[in-house]
Amino acid sequence: MPGRKTSRRRGTVLDRTKLGEQDLILTVLAKEGDQFSVIAKGARKPGGRLAARTELFCNVDMLVSHGRGLGIVTEAEVIDAHAGVRGELDCLACASAMCEVARLTSYENVSDPFLHPLLERALTACEQVGDSDHLSIFLAAYVFKVLSHSGWRPVLDECVACGEESYSRFSVAAGGVLCESCSRDVAGAKPIDGNGIAWIKALIGNTYDMLCAVDVDGITASYLLGLSHEWAATHLDSRLRALEFFAGM
Repeated sequence: MPGRKTSRRRGTVLDRTKLGEQDLILTVLAKEGDQFSVIAKGARKPGGRLAARTELFCNVDMLVSHGRGLGIVTEAEVIDAHAGVRGELDCLACASAMCEVARLTSYENVSDPFLHPLLERALTACEQVGDSDHLSIFLAAYVFKVLSHSGWRPVLDECVACGEESYSRFSVAAGGVLCESCSRDVAGAKPIDGNGIAWIKALIGNTYDMLCAVDVDGITASYLLGLSHEWAATHLDSRLRALEFFAGM
């Protein structure tokens, strides 16, 4: 097109918004870690050449034409469709919640090379081990990993208020563990033991390969998912509808 430049952009599709009768606006987490939006013309048309290449969760290499407004996808090649997350509702819901958090923790024109590989590995983990308990800890791990990287890392080794090494409660609002004395002044502080702290540390520090191999029971998985949901909703100051849906399944 005259007056338009083109560029190659690779990234994972986080969200799709209807535009007109046949087009879509794609929200994408780029390989470089920034977020961008492009128009995929004809992507809602059955049998259209972009229809299967712009699905949610797809890691896509795109040729984008740029003009005054949003860029337009002129070519697209799927690198990884993450087809394994589409076969079961719980896998689909978990992947959707991950992309929701990814959308809220990435920004236009702000590169961060940590973000895209983390999301891709988390989505792949959902394909590798798809039972509900592991899906819950995969999602909780993604939340704690990406928020810790973004500056919302929980304090887990000493009371966040006074520095006392003895603690008995955890407060999302305060940002970590609290001793018994300080917790009296913090509404909503919940009891937590050494096992709970060890699990949160594991979610932040362990690789997804390690999390795939770990044994987890339903009660622990549900507890960690709920805690991660509260952590994300509080510090991102946003209602996480996809995460709510998954947690309610």
